[in-house]
Amino acid sequence: MPAGFNGERIISGTGGELWIDGDYVAEVKGFQAKLEFNKEDVQLAGNMGVDSKFMGYKGNGSVRLHKVNSRMIKKYSAAIQKGILPRATILSSLNDPAAFGAERVTVSDASFNDLTLADWEAGVKGETEAPFTFTKWETNDLITGGGI
Repeated sequence: MPAGFNGERIISGTGGELWIDGDYVAEVKGFQAKLEFNKEDVQLAGNMGVDSKFMGYKGNGSVRLHKVNSRMIKKYSAAIQKGILPRATILSSLNDPAAFGAERVTVSDASFNDLTLADWEAGVKGETEAPFTFTKWETNDLITGGGI
């Protein structure tokens, strides 16, 4: 185990922040962006196991928001009604002073998959999820401590 590693070093999502097209999103509840790899099976002579060949990737993600405003509806409704699906740049920042560092990732060319116009239930806190795909990303800051 690396020196100085303990449970306090695990980064907490509570220190997360998000910007969409430069606009701070104070109501963010969670964020995820990941790559799904496109691979094709490859059968190699003399090997009973099936290997694979990397053929590309697809970026997928989701923004989870506490429902306190109509941010996404205001931002995208007019363009969508005109037949335009806007692309976005999303900056995720995760910083916890007890962790080994901070992490910032920018996802660009993001295209939201849907637009929630209404979704509520009596007695339940409002939340909206906005899934998206993307083609580009940049790591602005990475966590470098922790002995790895």
